[in-house]
Amino acid sequence: MDPAFLFRIVGMIAVPGWLLLVFLPRWRLTPIITACILPSILAVIYFVLIVQNMGGSNSFSDFNSLAGVKSLFRVDALLLAGWIHYLAFDLFVGSWEVRDARRIGLRHWFVLPCLVLTFMMGPTGLLLYLILRGAIARRFQIPASPADASLAS
Repeated sequence: MDPAFLFRIVGMIAVPGWLLLVFLPRWRLTPIITACILPSILAVIYFVLIVQNMGGSNSFSDFNSLAGVKSLFRVDALLLAGWIHYLAFDLFVGSWEVRDARRIGLRHWFVLPCLVLTFMMGPTGLLLYLILRGAIARRFQIPASPADASLAS
């Protein structure tokens, strides 16, 4: 499949998730769609691109240097895989931000700038969310889940 065409397709897969996070954060299906379904679809496409294009001189050993990564991204399909990586992980992080904010009682209006930044500049949006979370909710720690507690005992 043409990487330019697939680029448009993966964008059309990710954007509805972001719209759900912004406009329907409390809908019961939003977390399932944004944290599971859409990132999984993107992950499958990513995996196929990697498997199809990591042969020959393009190997995982190329991740050991900046020059190696640069050479990988000269291959359009691998550059696209890198973009899909961002799309999937940023959407997953945005979904976590919305769920976490709701759980700790942080108003959605405060989360919106974080979502925009997470969508546009991934780690910067996460950083802003963590700063807001700490400053407004006064909760710098991420509480352990019940599953974590059972592992500790």
